[in-house]
Amino acid sequence: MKNYKIQKTPFVVPTTDGKLIEEHFGKATDGNDAISIAHMIAPPKWKEPFQTPEFDEFTYIIKGKKQFIIDGEEVILKAGESIKINKNVRVQYSNPFDEECEYIAICTPAFSLDLVNREE
Repeated sequence: MKNYKIQKTPFVVPTTDGKLIEEHFGKATDGNDAISIAHMIAPPKWKEPFQTPEFDEFTYIIKGKKQFIIDGEEVILKAGESIKINKNVRVQYSNPFDEECEYIAICTPAFSLDLVNREE
């Protein structure tokens, strides 16, 4: 048995908002509860509802820009920048811009719909 795993077939999370989510490691891919790592592409004008996740989320922007509203403060990151948002903090993720945003998201513990606490 090898002491590593190469991920060649990430789990593509079904979405209805045009966002691409490829989970490389995490609950949906390998059952890992400790961490999830996902490659994402948010289309122009995309946004999620406000949420208060029960996990820390690290985001690294590869291409484009992404807007975060964190406890009422607007933060915009561009390619090459990153952020850590602590768990139990109210946040909204969006791409109100005219070009897609490509990024990597890492959640600890792993992302789960049960832990997101989205406001609908």
